[in-house]
Amino acid sequence: MAKTYPNIVHFGIDSLRADHMSCYGYPRLTTPHIDRFAQGGTLFEHTYSPHIPTTSGYGSMLTGMDCFSTQIVALRHKGPLRSEIKTLAEILREEAGYMTTSVGFQGNPASRGFDNYLNFSGWGSWNEGRSPKAQNLNSVTVPELDRLVSQDQPFYLFLRHMDPHAPYLPPEPYERAFYHGNECDPDNRSMEPVMSFKPFCDFFASWMPPGISDKDYVIAQYDGAVAYMDACIQSIFNALDAHGILDETIVIINADHGETLYDHECWFDHHGIYDTVLYVPLIIRYPEKVPAGKRVSGYNQHKDLVPTILELAEIDPGIEFDGKSLMPMVHGEVASHESEFYITECTWMRKHGWRTAEWKLIIALEPDFHFKPSVELYNLVEDPDENVNLADVHPDMVAALTKRMESWIAKREKETGLPNPIHHQGDWHGHAGVGAFKTSRQAYDTLHIGDPTQAAKLQAEARK
Repeated sequence: MAKTYPNIVHFGIDSLRADHMSCYGYPRLTTPHIDRFAQGGTLFEHTYSPHIPTTSGYGSMLTGMDCFSTQIVALRHKGPLRSEIKTLAEILREEAGYMTTSVGFQGNPASRGFDNYLNFSGWGSWNEGRSPKAQNLNSVTVPELDRLVSQDQPFYLFLRHMDPHAPYLPPEPYERAFYHGNECDPDNRSMEPVMSFKPFCDFFASWMPPGISDKDYVIAQYDGAVAYMDACIQSIFNALDAHGILDETIVIINADHGETLYDHECWFDHHGIYDTVLYVPLIIRYPEKVPAGKRVSGYNQHKDLVPTILELAEIDPGIEFDGKSLMPMVHGEVASHESEFYITECTWMRKHGWRTAEWKLIIALEPDFHFKPSVELYNLVEDPDENVNLADVHPDMVAALTKRMESWIAKREKETGLPNPIHHQGDWHGHAGVGAFKTSRQAYDTLHIGDPTQAAKLQAEARK
C-alpha cells in the first residue's frame, strides 16, 4: 500500500508583528479567528526572522537554511537562489509527489519549484479606496483549494498574505475598529516627523488621509488590516473543514518579518533590526502529531520550519539543514534552540548584529538615512523596546558581542565555504554605480519611494 502524506497549507504573512496579535498578548482583539485556531495547535512564543527583509526572510523560511547557505540577505537580491539549495516545494514534489501551488509569491528566489503560481491584487492607494487584499487572495485561493482537494495527490498550498504590509487600507468596518477620533486634528502633531521624512513622505501621502496628523490612526489601520485578514483567513479554515480535511492537514501560520510602526523613527515599514521586525508568529496545527493548546517558550528561527514540516510529514530528503525540527522542543525533550544568533538587514540600510536573550548589538556597515549611530547596544531585559543605546556605556559588552558575532561568521564561512553575503551586496539600494553610502546625508538624499506603483515596482525588481 502506497504511503499517504498529509496536505500542507502554509500562511506566509508579509509584515505581521507577533506582538500585534491577540494570541500573543496584544490587548486589541486583532486575531480572534487565529486565536481559536491556535487553541487547536501549538504556538511558538519566541520565533525570529534573523535575516530582514522579505527576500531573505522567505529565503530562510522556505529552505531550512540560513543566509550563509542561501547567500541571500538583500531585498534586491541579484540572481536566483543557489542551485545547491532546494526549496520546500521542490522537496515535497520530488520526494513525495506533492502538487504545489503558490498564491501571491512569484519571482522571489525562494519561490522556485511550485507547479502553479496564482496572483492577486495586494496593493492600493488613497485614491483607489479601501484595499480588500485578503479577500482578493481568497477569491483565487478557494477555487484552487477545491481543485487540489479533488486530485489524488497530496498538496502544498502556500499563501502570501499582504494585508499588514503598507499601504494599510483595511475595508470598513475595520478602518474604525480600533480608532475613534479625528485623525486630522490640527492640535495633534505626532505625524509631523513622519511626513517630513523625505525618502518616504510621498509614499505615505499616497495612501494616508490628506491632512493626517495622528499617528495612532495609522497604527489602528495596521491593526485593522490584521483583523480584516484574520476574518478572511477563517474562510480558508472553513473550506478545509467543509472538505473534511482540516484535521489531517498540516496548517502553518508564519510571517517573513514584522513591521516598524512609530517605533525607532523607522516609520511604518520594515527595516532596521529591532525586535519589532525580528519577532514573528509561528503557529502549527496538525492534531495527529502536534499537541493542542500548547505554547512553547523556546527560541527558534525561520530555518527551523522546513525540518519541522518534513518531520511531521515523515519525509526524509537526506538534506543536512541549517535549522532543526521543533518537535523535540514541542515534546519537552529540549528547552530551546539557539538563544543567541546572527542578524542581518539590507533593505534601506545595511547592518548586521548579534542578539542574545539579554543583549542586542547592531553594527552599521555603512551610514543610514535615519542618521543613527554606527553601533547600537540594547539591554533587552531592562529595555525590551530598545530605546536606550548603551554602546558608549558598555564598550566591554560591545567588544564581547562583536567577538561572538565574528566567531560565528568565521565558523559559518568555514562550514559553507562561502563568504558572508552581507559584505558583498554592491548596489543593494538600487542605485547603480553609487556604491556604499559615505554619509547619512547621502543616503537620505538618494533613497526615495514615491507611491504604491513605485513600491510595487521595487518589489518586482527585487524578484529579478
